Amino acid sequence: MLGANYLIKVLEEHKVDTVFGYPGGAIMPVYDALFDSSIKHILCRHEQGAVFAADGYARSSGKLGVCIATSGPGATNLLTGIANAYLDSVPLLAITGQVNSDLMGTDSFQEIDTLGLSFSIVKHSILVKTIDELPQAIYQAIHIAQEGRPGPVLLDITKDVQQAAIKRVTVSLPVSDCSDLDEKKLQQAKHLIETSSRPLFYAGGGIGMANASTSFRALANKLQIPIVTTLKGIGSVATNFSNNLGMLGMHGTKAANFAVQDCDLLIAVGARFDDRATGKLDEFAPSAKVIHFDFDKAEFDKLKFATVKVTGNLNKNLQYLEQQINCTGNQQWLSSCLANKRQYQFKYSKSEQTICASSLLNRLSKLLHDKPHIVTCDVGQHQMWVAQHMHFQGIENHLSSGGLGAMGYGLPAAIGAQLANKDHQVINVSGDGSIMMNIQELATLIRYQIPVKILLLDNQRLGMVRQWQQLFYNNRYSEVDLSDNPDFTLVANAFGIRSQSISSGMQVEKALQQFLDSEKSYLLHVSIDPKENVWPLVPPGKNNSQLIEGESL
Repeated sequence: MLGANYLIKVLEEHKVDTVFGYPGGAIMPVYDALFDSSIKHILCRHEQGAVFAADGYARSSGKLGVCIATSGPGATNLLTGIANAYLDSVPLLAITGQVNSDLMGTDSFQEIDTLGLSFSIVKHSILVKTIDELPQAIYQAIHIAQEGRPGPVLLDITKDVQQAAIKRVTVSLPVSDCSDLDEKKLQQAKHLIETSSRPLFYAGGGIGMANASTSFRALANKLQIPIVTTLKGIGSVATNFSNNLGMLGMHGTKAANFAVQDCDLLIAVGARFDDRATGKLDEFAPSAKVIHFDFDKAEFDKLKFATVKVTGNLNKNLQYLEQQINCTGNQQWLSSCLANKRQYQFKYSKSEQTICASSLLNRLSKLLHDKPHIVTCDVGQHQMWVAQHMHFQGIENHLSSGGLGAMGYGLPAAIGAQLANKDHQVINVSGDGSIMMNIQELATLIRYQIPVKILLLDNQRLGMVRQWQQLFYNNRYSEVDLSDNPDFTLVANAFGIRSQSISSGMQVEKALQQFLDSEKSYLLHVSIDPKENVWPLVPPGKNNSQLIEGESL
C-alpha cells in the first residue's frame, strides 16, 4: 500500500466520512487515493473556505473536521482557518502536501516551510519526510486533535512519502489520563458555593467542548444560581432559561454585566477570562472569589486569580458537585438579578418604513424556535446582534468565530454544519463586508445542492469599524464605505441561487417565511440603516458596569 492510500485508510478507520479541500501538485497522490475511497470530498473554491467548512463541520457535530490542501499557497491559505480553530479549540486535522524530501530547502516550486509557519497556531504540527514515520504521524495527529482540550493539528507530508510503499506499521499512542476526581478541591468549591451570598455562574465554550451541557444544566437547575455566558458559551443553557442573564462583556446585556460586578463568588466553567468578556480586568468581578473549572491548567491564574482551581473531566466534576451540594442560591440575590433582566430586556420596535436588524433577527429566531437549526455568523455588528437577539438551545447551534474574529467564516462554516447535520435548517447571518471574503463558496452550495440559507444584512459599511470611528475617533470615517457593493441578488442569481432583496419593515414577515420555506439555498438581502449601532457597549478601558447605550435601547 502506498503512503497516500494508507492515509485514506486510516481516516476511514476513524469514521471520517467527509473532508474539505482543494487539490494541487504536491497533494495529488492523496487525491488519487480519495478517488476509490468511501470518503466524500467537498471541493471548496478556496482553501480558506475548506478549512472554515471543516471547522463548522467539527463544531456542529463534535466530530473531527478534516481539510486538505497542496503545498505553498494551498498551505498558506489554510493558516487563517487553522488559527481560528486554535483560538476556539476546535478538533481539526489539516493535511498538506509538501515537495519531495530531496527538494526541501532548495526553494523549489511551491515550497514553503509550512511546519515553521504553523507552530504558533496549532496544538501540534508534524512534518513527515520518510515513509516509516507516516503511520505513527497519522494516528498521533488524529489522537492529539481530539484528546483533552481539542485543537488543530497540521500533518505536512512530502510527495515522495505519499508515493512510497509502506514497509512496516508501528503505532504507539499515549494512554489518556483518566485521573480520579480531586475531591479536596471539589469540597473547597462546594464550601465556597454554600457560604456565598451572591454566587454567579460564568459559562464558557469549554462546556460544549467537554460535552458537559447536560451536567451543567443539572447543576444550574439544582442550585438556582444566575448564569452569564460568553459568546462561545451561548447555548450552554437554553437562551430562554429563566436564570440565564445573557451574554456578558463588551456587548453583553446590562443584567449580565451588573451581576458580574456585584457577585461575591464567580464560578467560571470552561471560560478563559477573555478581554472582550472582562472589560477592564482589575475591575472585573471586583468583590468576588473565583472558582475556575477548566481542563487546561494553563488557563488558571493567566488573567484572573482563582481561589479554587478544578481541573480534569468537566462532566465528572459537575456531576460530583450536583450530587454533593445541598444548598440553593440566595433567593434575594437571584430575584435582584432577574429584576434587572426584566427591567433591561431588549425592546423591539416595528416600522413599516425601515428594517431594524435586532428586531428582524429576534423575529427570525421566533420562527425557528421549534425547528432544529444552526446559525453561523461572520464577524462584525451582525455577529453581536445574533448573540444578543437570537435564542439557542445548545452550544452546537450557534457557530461564531470567537478568538480570532475572522470575517468570511460564516458561509463556509454553514456548508460544513449543513453536511454534518442534514436534518437541520442551517442559516448563515452575514454582513456586506464579511460575505465578500469567501463569496466564491456560493459555487460550493450549488455544486453539492447544499440548502444553506444566507441572511445578508447590508448597511453598505464596515459596520463595527464605522461604529468605533463614530464613538472613539471623532467621526473620522476612514475606509469603511462599501456603497459600491454589487447587487447581491444578481450575484446570487449568477451562481444559480434564489434571492430576494427587502428594505422596508412591511416586507419582513413574508420575506422571512419565503426564506425559511425554500427547500434549496436562498439569499435574503436586507438593507439596513448604516447608522444603526450595537448597544450596549463597554468602551475600551472601562469596567463592565460603565457601559454606554444608544437609541435601540
